[in-house]
Amino acid sequence: MDISKTIAAMKQDPEFAENVGMVLIHNGTVRGWSRGDHSPVSQIEVTADEDKVEQIRTQIEQMEGIFRVVVETHSGVMQPGDDLLFLIVAGDIRENVKPALALLLDRIKAEAISKKES
Repeated sequence: MDISKTIAAMKQDPEFAENVGMVLIHNGTVRGWSRGDHSPVSQIEVTADEDKVEQIRTQIEQMEGIFRVVVETHSGVMQPGDDLLFLIVAGDIRENVKPALALLLDRIKAEAISKKES
């Protein structure tokens, strides 16, 4: 995902300026070590349930003050440094946007993405 181009496209919506005061972005990448024991990771196999991702995205987009939610997941075998997950949440004020991004990230990671490190 080209984050700048995605946000620029979002800004083309005539309602953007009336509804958005904050845009938050998450760019998840493959770490070179395991979260559990910090052992080295040479690759990771990721599978994203795109139907579940879309269901979660739609639910978050319906939260108070949220204008638009964009999600891009990557599946397959990846190496440390590769992009795994892009999230963009645009909304009115930080009190609405920050929790929406946190919930989106936590739910997608818990409910829609599986991974196997090696």
